[in-house]
Amino acid sequence: MITLDTSALFALLNRADPDHERVKGVFLADSGPYLVPAGILAEIAYLAEKRLGPRALEAFLEDLETGALSLECHEEDLPRVRALVNRYADLPLGLADAAVIAVAERYGGRVLSLDKHFHLVAREGAIRVLP
Repeated sequence: MITLDTSALFALLNRADPDHERVKGVFLADSGPYLVPAGILAEIAYLAEKRLGPRALEAFLEDLETGALSLECHEEDLPRVRALVNRYADLPLGLADAAVIAVAERYGGRVLSLDKHFHLVAREGAIRVLP
């Protein structure tokens, strides 16, 4: 299982992104499932629609609807999300990123992200950042 961050999803949706092929390679090399934390839905939907257009948003929503991507939402994650937001208040680690980490911790720790601050959290050993 791989938990997806907004940065990786956006690169996957955007063929012009310099990291598109690298992220696509992770998808091709791993059969999934690919988990999308509910905490990043608004963020990725906004970026897809505003920067790439309604067709990119439609593709993302279709992947969720067909099960190519699995929506992950658990209230049990909220205490961990709060703890992460407080622990890493000096990083740009808000709700969305903390939700990614909490979900990844529950499902084996693999996170697909292009954001460098995930590597700081990974030093504690609870997650492993791909690619």
